[in-house]
Amino acid sequence: MTRIQLEYHGHVAYITLDHPPANTWTLASLRAFVQMMAELDGKPEIVALVVRGAGDKFFCAGADLKMFADGDSQHAEQVAQAFGEAFEALARFHGVSIAAINGFAMGGGLEVALACDIRIAEQQAIMGLPEASVGLLPCAGGTQRLTELVGPGWAKRMILCGEKVDATLAYQIGLVEEVVKVGRAWEAARQMAAHAERQSPAALRACKQLINEGRRRPRDQALPMERTLFLRLFEDPNQREGVAAFLEKRAPRWRYGETSERNEASQQPG
Repeated sequence: MTRIQLEYHGHVAYITLDHPPANTWTLASLRAFVQMMAELDGKPEIVALVVRGAGDKFFCAGADLKMFADGDSQHAEQVAQAFGEAFEALARFHGVSIAAINGFAMGGGLEVALACDIRIAEQQAIMGLPEASVGLLPCAGGTQRLTELVGPGWAKRMILCGEKVDATLAYQIGLVEEVVKVGRAWEAARQMAAHAERQSPAALRACKQLINEGRRRPRDQALPMERTLFLRLFEDPNQREGVAAFLEKRAPRWRYGETSERNEASQQPG
């Protein structure tokens, strides 16, 4: 049993980690996550994804360390590969991904949140990457994505010194974008996903692509891409619908499916 669930509500998908007592990752749940992300790739009508943990204490405590107890490097390679595939697929998701951190997010639990676009933490949440304390290291993007968010100083404190941070400090250093009261992370993430539903799906995808490309390309390459993708949006019927809805003072009626999907595919840089 993988203990991971995928549900759909309107144009929003919800993935729930449900592996008591601490919602830890297993090889089976990581592979199931990869399959879920592949399913989402085929659904252009899904514009937001919320990742949450079941229960009220743990978002996710990371990998089940029993997987590494025998020191089998071949098995460890399988697990590391599964972690990479799962979280890289999450980072590539075409819509807005939101982590609703409702408790402890440790190791691979924090790494799945780091792979999301936005992180919302409840005020009691504790976050850390303690892998070095058990002779391991964060192999699912932790060393890279954490450093990008909080800078090398805080990344070294958390990874090299095993320092854990609470939600307030995480917000101060840029690890999370919002802190909410106990029990409110899911609702806050749902509301944020509802904001994403109001955007043109093609425009949303293009904007996310530009933000991500700007993090890895020189500025003089990223800026021309803005104009290129801006013009490509005029091939999508939602561009005309969005402008018309604004001028007519009504809510836009976005179209999802083949036409928008073809346009979104054309937005990949050549």
